[in-house]
Amino acid sequence: MLLRVTDLHKSFPGPDGPLPILRGIDLEMRAGETLALTGESGSGKSTLLHLVGGLDLPDSGTVALDGTDIGALDDAGRARLRRDQVGVVFQQFNLIPSLTVASNISFQARLGGTEDPVWTEALAHRMGLADQLAKYPEQLSGGQQQRVAIARTLAAKPRLILADEPTGNLDEATADRVLALMLELAAETDAGLLMVTHSQRLAARMGRELHLRAGRIA
Repeated sequence: MLLRVTDLHKSFPGPDGPLPILRGIDLEMRAGETLALTGESGSGKSTLLHLVGGLDLPDSGTVALDGTDIGALDDAGRARLRRDQVGVVFQQFNLIPSLTVASNISFQARLGGTEDPVWTEALAHRMGLADQLAKYPEQLSGGQQQRVAIARTLAAKPRLILADEPTGNLDEATADRVLALMLELAAETDAGLLMVTHSQRLAARMGRELHLRAGRIA
């Protein structure tokens, strides 16, 4: 089992005490599986994604990736896990402005010692970025920057890809093409893909869908 989430709870401080966001989430994913997380704003989708990626810690419950309890790791251990095994794509591109497109794409793979120039070049071509590699992020459109962010995540060949509305800044046709490519590349590398989306059209293209309502799986 690639990912196992067990009885996950998470609250945040509120004016009248702790505000429950997740209220006992259980889910499992196998390698190569694709799963859409849907639900209204505030249902806990992004919070769940952050906990799975080790970007935050739960109040209780466990998140295990390849049998490793993420909550038992220290900050450095969780950072290594994200570098080596988990790829994260957010709506905020988080590109490094001083690096070219080519260097941004290969950045995470270089950090993890897994850079494969042939794979990186192939990703750039398949993402439609081959003629943009010498440019800097500020010279790109928002849609192009998002494709660079996705290519950077995939270049490291993560075991698990976490994507929070990864096509939210793209028009519908481009979003369809990019998601199709993400699904294709995840299948090629046997990675799991866990994606938060508000779009039922995109969710329907994933292998499974889980709908969150008020912090629980509906």
